[in-house]
Amino acid sequence: MASGLGGVSVGVLDHFNIRTRNLAETVRFYEDVLGLEKGARPNFAFPGAWMYSEGKPVVHLVDISPTSEPQKPDSGVVHHVAFVSRGFDGMKQRLTSKGMKFDSRQVPGGDLWQIFVHDPNGVMIELNYEAALEQGAAPAEMADDIGRQ
Repeated sequence: MASGLGGVSVGVLDHFNIRTRNLAETVRFYEDVLGLEKGARPNFAFPGAWMYSEGKPVVHLVDISPTSEPQKPDSGVVHHVAFVSRGFDGMKQRLTSKGMKFDSRQVPGGDLWQIFVHDPNGVMIELNYEAALEQGAAPAEMADDIGRQ
């Protein structure tokens, strides 16, 4: 898609960063709930972890517990972080088996299915599934739009 800037493009999401006082719990969420893998991280002068999806470090965690920086209660001005995902029914089963609260929705028009879940820091994670690539039942379309919350 042309950007109107002579072929310049911002590209796709590389990673997002969470500053947390709950590093171990946050790592467990991204591993056990979302299925990411903890992997290699540069030798920074501060503690943290990098969480990988399909070989890419998409979630960077910084442990702020050794500092006086306060833990923010949610994602601040960032409303949510979205991933292009696969396996809609499998993820719903995974979240249910782990006792996680989540919402599943169908974007009006039916081309996109979504799951919304919160990490231990209150960060809203949006998982997007292209309906044409998924098998199984579509989620019930919800009248409220997550972007308005």
